[in-house]
Amino acid sequence: MGKFSTLLRATGLAVTVAMPAAAQDADTVLATVNGTDITIGHMIALQERLPDQYKQLADDVLYEGMLEQLIQQTALAQEMEKDDTKSLALTRENEIRAFLAGELLAKVGTADLDDGSVEALYEERYETGEPEMEFNASHILVETEEEANTVIEELSGGADFAELAKEKSTGPSGPGGGLLGWFGKGQMVPAFEEAVLSLEEGAVTEAPVQTQFGWHVVKLNESRAKSAPELDSVRDELERELRAAAIDNRITTLTEAADITRAEVEVDPSIIRNLELLKD
Repeated sequence: MGKFSTLLRATGLAVTVAMPAAAQDADTVLATVNGTDITIGHMIALQERLPDQYKQLADDVLYEGMLEQLIQQTALAQEMEKDDTKSLALTRENEIRAFLAGELLAKVGTADLDDGSVEALYEERYETGEPEMEFNASHILVETEEEANTVIEELSGGADFAELAKEKSTGPSGPGGGLLGWFGKGQMVPAFEEAVLSLEEGAVTEAPVQTQFGWHVVKLNESRAKSAPELDSVRDELERELRAAAIDNRITTLTEAADITRAEVEVDPSIIRNLELLKD
């Protein structure tokens, strides 16, 4: 359980209030630390955010461990409040702001999605949108531009591409005649992909193509529209995209609706590193 085990162990520090179960609710006080109450509600809220590994603990162990943690945190927080600095106060404001904003975005990002919106995005992406293409290409990889130009001249003279690849290519595809198989956009380095996209089926590049691997002579064997995947196979991806869009939309909507005034004051950006300004 690691370091957190010190906070989730039964030590007898819990102060419980005996009362009938029917009378217990979120406001039921379980312990009081220097006048600050710790309630069942605090325990439930803490349990909800525990990592799954801790949620698997037995209820009695988890109960005692969480109560101890809340008691310790309350005592520590009270002590820190005695020496509250400007830096700490501002940091607390930032943390509360970030927490509340995060809670809202988590709520938006985990809201139920309408199946219709998922299906509509699928149709737009894979059925009515521009079909995604994939390509079948071969190449001959050599070390110098001069060697590549020699290969192009030999191919122009009628040499067989596959045989020349077996003879001269230094790449791992050489023994297979330079065949790379099928690939989609984004799977090859930019210069190589650009060369493939510029070719007609059966054509070979008229000039050598340089990449970090060396010099290539490229041949496009075939191209085809990639088959649309089944909806279920891309559902998670589409849902993530819709949730991300919903979060972005909520941020934009609330920000644009807010009454925001930016102070017209010139500030040296380096001031954000001046910790002296936070000293009391």
